[in-house]
Amino acid sequence: MKKIILKNSSFIFLLAGALACTNPKSSFIEEETRQPYETVGSIERLDSAINSLIPAGAEIEVLASGFEWSEGPLWLNDQSAVIFTDVPTNKIWKWSEEDSLSLYLEPSGYLGTETNKKEPGANGLALDEDGSLILCQHGERRLAKMNSPLSDPKAEFTALVSEFEGKKFNSPNDLVLNKSGQIFFTDPPYGLDDWNPKELDFQGVYRLDKDGSLSLLLDSLTRPNGIGLSPDQKILYIAQSDPQKARYYSFDLNENGDILGGRILLDATSSVGDKLPGLPDGLTVHSSGTLFASGPGGIWVISPEGNHLGTIKTGQGTANCTFDADETYLYITADAYLMRVKVK
Repeated sequence: MKKIILKNSSFIFLLAGALACTNPKSSFIEEETRQPYETVGSIERLDSAINSLIPAGAEIEVLASGFEWSEGPLWLNDQSAVIFTDVPTNKIWKWSEEDSLSLYLEPSGYLGTETNKKEPGANGLALDEDGSLILCQHGERRLAKMNSPLSDPKAEFTALVSEFEGKKFNSPNDLVLNKSGQIFFTDPPYGLDDWNPKELDFQGVYRLDKDGSLSLLLDSLTRPNGIGLSPDQKILYIAQSDPQKARYYSFDLNENGDILGGRILLDATSSVGDKLPGLPDGLTVHSSGTLFASGPGGIWVISPEGNHLGTIKTGQGTANCTFDADETYLYITADAYLMRVKVK
């Protein structure tokens, strides 16, 4: 029986995976030992500029573990909590300092009955301007909105878009919204199964406008994955999870959200496989314009000019990250773990 282990500043809890589907809180087994969060890894500082972002002595704290592949962290400010997806198990979990870990939503990305699924759950998560949860649903091969409020989640969804020119998407992976409500998202093939074949002959980057119109922005990237916007929303960042072309791209946008041109911001290919697990994957952008992006070894800290300032070395294949509302902590999903690190 696989166990989800929850590290708490007061107690250690063990959550049996077989019971987690019904009521995770009821299956907590409280141990007598009191201890702080376990810490792992290290902070690699390659440029002094990182010191203005990550304080000296910052440690990587493990908040929970035992997931199949944790992804898509999203901060819910009203609940002072982070939610994140466990893609292979088709679940979304919620963690807060006050209430620890609980199951937030199941199913999250696949609503059918087929059991031969590799990555059926939701992946990237975001909030729209009305505070509704928007999900990249691998299993359903679409973008969708959860119909219920964040405070009372239910597995009832409205599809926003599921195909391009009459063909199903591959498996929408990650997304970001701008202030105008436009949704930019990537569509690599990681959520596809043999029984549910690929229909498009490319991996796209798209923009969905509020009126429902869909635009293909890019079809030239081999594995577009993580996506983010600069603070002024004039630059679109995309991470490519291709071990042969492991790169972070920067694309200039016009006022309509169309791409004007782009460049390779940073090429991480030479670091792939060098005893460093992981590839460019999910990313988030700090208010300073600095990128915090999954890469070989953990979270790469990258300046807007493309300089590699350092790495939050998790020791795991690292999927994604997000900040809380005031950028006090960076929450990290890394393989079987939920982690966080203090930031400035």
